Amino acid sequence: MAVRHFLTLNDMSTAELEDLLVHASKLRQSWHNGEIRDSLKNRVLAMIFEKSSTRTRVSFEAGMFQLGGSALFLSPRDTQLGRGEPIEDSSIVISSMVDAVMIRTFAHDIVERFAAASRVPVINALTDDFHPCQLLADMQTYREHRGSIRGATVAWIGDGNNMCNSYINAAEKFDFHLNVACPEGYEPDPAIVERHRDRVSVISDPAEAARGAHLLVTDVWASMGQEDEQQARTKAFHSYQINPQLMALADKDALFMHCLPAHRGEEISEDMLDHASSVVWDEAENRLHAQKALLEFLILGQLD
Repeated sequence: MAVRHFLTLNDMSTAELEDLLVHASKLRQSWHNGEIRDSLKNRVLAMIFEKSSTRTRVSFEAGMFQLGGSALFLSPRDTQLGRGEPIEDSSIVISSMVDAVMIRTFAHDIVERFAAASRVPVINALTDDFHPCQLLADMQTYREHRGSIRGATVAWIGDGNNMCNSYINAAEKFDFHLNVACPEGYEPDPAIVERHRDRVSVISDPAEAARGAHLLVTDVWASMGQEDEQQARTKAFHSYQINPQLMALADKDALFMHCLPAHRGEEISEDMLDHASSVVWDEAENRLHAQKALLEFLILGQLD
């Protein structure tokens, strides 16, 4: 069987993604019931971090342990990737010793090159272009609270970044329409928008994007590596905040999500994480369960 990778949502069919989300919710319930699961006993996940993260490390590492396996944390100081060894050489060696590899890095071509040389599944845990693992958690959370997202309207408010790109892919895979509200100069990748032009509307007015939407989502204005742009971005995005006034324009049952960490008082108002529409804490926990389902699917080749 050919090795399956998960570099973007497009690496799975809609049916596979839907089955994975159903399984993730079962894993969540099983974990809350205190049930023990050892489906990945004696399996090892290598976790390569060139970008730091709280939720990504905790969710993948805890997930492997909860499934009976183990995880290796590798920072830039722990691998030859940061010392000039060709990515392909590192991939051949590392993938000969573990059962799967998770990479969180900057350039998307790094995960593509690593996957091309790997004999085991490779998971994109975030690049500058895409963040598909977060979308699994988001889609699982929406399903658990509101059922199928098919036919819904989702409003992305803010930067056209990696999360926005993955939401565009999700619009196609899960059959919803995405309104992207962003200031001029901060639009999502035009090539991605063009490929999904029947699913995406890019506009400048947050109120227009939010009106009647079933889900409002945002991210920080300046992502990791963009710290020197903070002042300019704060000025450009000052009117792109999700707050109770913007939520009031959405559907009465609309949900609010944020991938975290959040900067209260910037992309969200101080009170939004505790707003009645917020499912952010469930969304954060579901990184654990969605990724456990993903690991089982990629390593075992099935969902059980």
